[in-house]
This record gives sequence, C-alpha cells and structure tokens, in this order.
Amino acid sequence: MSIQERLDDLRRRKEQAAQGGGQRRIQAQHDKGKLTARERVNLLADPGSFEEFDSLVLHRATDFGIDQQRYPGDSVVTGFARIEGRPVAIFAQDFTVVGGSVSEVAAEKICKVMDLAMKTGVPIVGVNDGGGARLQEGVSSLKGYGEIFRRNVRASGVVPQISVVLGPTAGGAVYSPSITDFVFMVEDHSYMFITGPDVVKAVTMEEVTDEDLGGASIHATRSGVAHFAFDTEETVLTEVRRLLAFLPSNNMEEPPIVEMGDDPRRRDEDMLTVLPENESQPYDVREVIYRIADGADFLEVHADYAQNIVCGFARLGGRAVGIVANQPLYLAGTLDIAASLKAARFVRFCDCFNIPIVTLADIAGYLPGTAQEHGGIITHGAKLVYAYAEATVPKVTVILRKAFGGGYIAMGSKHLGADVNLAWPTGSIAVTGPDAAAGIVFRAQLELDPASRPQLIADYQERFANPYVSASRGYIDDVIDPRDTRLKLIRTLEMLSTKVERLPNKKHGNIPL
Repeated sequence: MSIQERLDDLRRRKEQAAQGGGQRRIQAQHDKGKLTARERVNLLADPGSFEEFDSLVLHRATDFGIDQQRYPGDSVVTGFARIEGRPVAIFAQDFTVVGGSVSEVAAEKICKVMDLAMKTGVPIVGVNDGGGARLQEGVSSLKGYGEIFRRNVRASGVVPQISVVLGPTAGGAVYSPSITDFVFMVEDHSYMFITGPDVVKAVTMEEVTDEDLGGASIHATRSGVAHFAFDTEETVLTEVRRLLAFLPSNNMEEPPIVEMGDDPRRRDEDMLTVLPENESQPYDVREVIYRIADGADFLEVHADYAQNIVCGFARLGGRAVGIVANQPLYLAGTLDIAASLKAARFVRFCDCFNIPIVTLADIAGYLPGTAQEHGGIITHGAKLVYAYAEATVPKVTVILRKAFGGGYIAMGSKHLGADVNLAWPTGSIAVTGPDAAAGIVFRAQLELDPASRPQLIADYQERFANPYVSASRGYIDDVIDPRDTRLKLIRTLEMLSTKVERLPNKKHGNIPL
C-alpha cells in the first residue's frame, strides 16, 4: 500500500470518527435543540486550537449486541485546546454514540486527559450529556466511573475543574460534576438526579417530571448543585470562557492580571448614596460591588441560591479577587445554612487557587429558628468560620454597616486571620444590636423607668455600636471614607501581593461536614 493510500485510509477513519453515531443521530440531537459534542468543543475553544486524542479508540465489549455499535472514538471526545490563549483539557460526552453512556474505554479516555491535565497544570472542562454507565458492560463501566471520581478528587485544589451539564446526568454520573469546582447547566435540557422520575414513583408513589426533579432551575435555586444556569448552550459555553479568565491555570500560579482601563484612583461620589439613612432599611450590596470593581464587571456565583449572601469574581486594579458580601435584600443579610455552605465553599475555592478574598460585611448574625437549629446551623455555620480561618490568601474585610455577634466573627474578622479590616463610619460592631443590647444591659433601669429606653439605646450606640471602639483596639485597621473604598482595597491588595503564610504541617484538616 502506497503512502497516499495510507493517508487516504487515515482520512476516512478520521472522518468517520468526526461523524460520531452518524448523521441520523446528529440530526436527532439538533432536533432536540442540542449541539453535538464537537460543536460544543468548537464553541468553547479558541478557533482552530483543539487537538483531539483517542479519536480512533473502539470499545471492546461484546455482550447484548453492543459489538454491533462500534464507533471510532466511542462516546466521548477528548483533547486539549486553548481558551483566551491559555491551555485547557476538555472532554465532551457524545450523546449520538450509545446515548453518551460511559463505557470502559470512554472512561479510560477521560482519565487519560485528566492525568495529563494534572501533569501539565491546566484546567479541566468536562461537558456532560449522557445516559450514565453503559449497561451492556456492567462492572467494567462502574469501574470506569470510580477511576474518574478518584481523579476528580486528586485534581481538586490542584487545577480548576468545571462541569458543563448539557443533557441528562443520572445515577453515579452526577458525582463527578458534584466533586468539581463549578457546575453549569442549561434550561430545559439539563437534568441531574440520583434516581429518575420512574424510580421515584415506584418507591415513593410521587409523580414528578425530569425538570421538577433535577432541572437547571431547581439546582440553581433550591439544591445549590448548579452554580450557573443559562437559557442556551451558547450562553453557557461563553460564560465558561468568562469564568476561566478569572482563574489561574493551577494552584502554583497567580490569577492572570487583566487591565480593564479603569483608573485605580477613581473616587466614586455615588457611594455615599448606597446606604439608606434608615439603618433598618435594606439595599442591594451589589451596588457597592459594581462601584469598586474594574469596569463594574462582576461574575456572580450561585446568583439564585442562598441570595442572602453574594459571592463572585471581580477585578481590582487588574487583579482577580473573590468577593463575599452579605445581602440585606434577603433575610436581612443573615447567615443561614445555605448561605454558610455557599460562602464556605467559595472561600475555600479562592484559597485553593491563590485568589484574594474581599469581604463586605453587613450582618445582624445567624438566622434564628427551629428549622435552622434542627437542620444543623451549628455545624454548617462553623464551615464558614473554618473556611476563613483556614484560608492563607490575602483577606481584606470592609464593614459597611452592622456587624453583630457571631456573624461579625464569621464574616472575615480580624480574629479569624483577616489581614486588613476596614470600616465605613456607618459600621456598627457589637455583640448584638443596640435595641436588644440595651434591653439586657439596662434591664433593671428599664423596669423602673421604661421611658428612658430611647436614651439608653442611644447611649449604648455611642459607647459600643460604632467602628471606633474596635479601631481603638486594633480590630479595625482603619475607618475610611466610603468614596475611597476602591482605592483603599487596590492599595491594600498590592501591599498583600507578597503575603506568605503557612499552616501547621498535617495531612489535612477535618472540616465539620
């Protein structure tokens, strides 16, 4: 056989692999409003940058007629590409091949690209759209899932891992995305559940649809499984690219510096109008975030889940930062179970990947009630305390308004190891609010003279519930003009850019799970 004949044979094999399960199944995918695996990869990666691996792999199973369904590359597309010029590892399940089910060789392909990603220190993006374990392969398929999970755990905190769920993901298949750092879903096409509607009905007699059981909106608002949910696949993949732009490639690198053309010395006069004059009136803390961030660019994480706390990425003077802020618009910005979990995981991610943490505190404390206590707020609330105390990245906190009790401590206080703590003149730091405090401290006097209550509250406010008592003890490093918040944060982060802090040598801590 001549070299030209061999090249023609190679071309035919590659063309066959590019067709996945064939044109009929590709059309069926399009008819559902879904893209194919390779179309998704092409949208995700920089044009012409994708280098595919194992496109000629064939599965080895023979039971139940599966040997009649052999397609080059099997049910997953794997390889390396560039996103915004930076290398990433990618795998994308191909629903046109045996419903995207994971065979032994498909798992081997995924594991290979994950191993290479860890060796080379690049992020891993996995696009999930498949029917779970391949039934015709039995335990060989289950073994493959276990190998993937083990690599997810090994890669955790080493390279960023992003899961993009663009189709059904059920049973054991959901555990790989749940171990990764961020989960993206698309409305109407993404589903994640341990057991599907048929099993739920058989066991509990409960009738539920795929969407109501494990759709994107459910996981983005109620379970917290999904960090991002969008209307279209194209939007999802664009936002994955946007997220990666904030992140370093691995835990040994710093996040990329991106100049946004926003003057770091910019002073925002409108910052004085953000807080209402009535201290009990809510406001949107994102108005503070937009004013301090470069170009008002803020990528919110878990935007529709536990909305009493806001987490996300921004840039200050070109440097990527993670922002954690109490949100007075919801539950008065108190910490409940969901908010504690959301913020703790975000803080730990930032710490893994050298992203400084900026905390904006306005908190009355933890949410009271039997539902919270019986649900384990003690343990779950402690996770946020643990996360802040464990983090060694630069940590800067600004107290905007109130900071009471355990909420003050948990939200990046000096006592948990924050490097620099600032406060606005409106900052009020105390064990509890002035009204409640006065009722306790001056109880005997109030019993004799109830009319003195307003004056006693004012006395307590003046003596304790302000930033100056804490500043006099060094718990607040400076009380600042709100208009200078952006400049103060940028200068502080520049000063902390060379921070080095090491925890005691140990295998790992035992976070209260």
